[in-house]
Amino acid sequence: MTSDGAARAAAAAEQLGLSFEVTRHGPVRSLEEAAAARGIEPRQLVKTMVVRVSDGDYRFVLVPGGREIAWPKLRALLGVNRLSMPPADVALEVTGYERGTITPLGASTSWPVVADTLVAGTISIGGGAHGVGLTVDAGELLEALGATVADVTEAA
Repeated sequence: MTSDGAARAAAAAEQLGLSFEVTRHGPVRSLEEAAAARGIEPRQLVKTMVVRVSDGDYRFVLVPGGREIAWPKLRALLGVNRLSMPPADVALEVTGYERGTITPLGASTSWPVVADTLVAGTISIGGGAHGVGLTVDAGELLEALGATVADVTEAA
């Protein structure tokens, strides 16, 4: 699954017409190590979180390094009273990617994307496999994905 996931993510980026660079690295133990391995600042490392809105309805939430989802803000944006993170097996089932590799690029379902307002400039997102990142221009990515951009995070 590792190389398959990375190939799917890269193929999806190509299909969207994105300019990107693939970075591969070994295991890392922190945000700072991951950012250094990808040659970026920690704030440029963007996690893709999958959030359950209701049965069969999910969102990808792009969260910049050093930040976490601000649940009240995200609930208000989505107009719901409750959100949850699905268990690992459900996340795999609804995205096609294991936790730690999830990306909206090449996911098995094209769930809507919400990006925090701080996702800007050059960023690195998950590349569909452990130790793989795709460095892209955030504006191009968010436009290609039709992302909703809003203030949905807070300092970790």
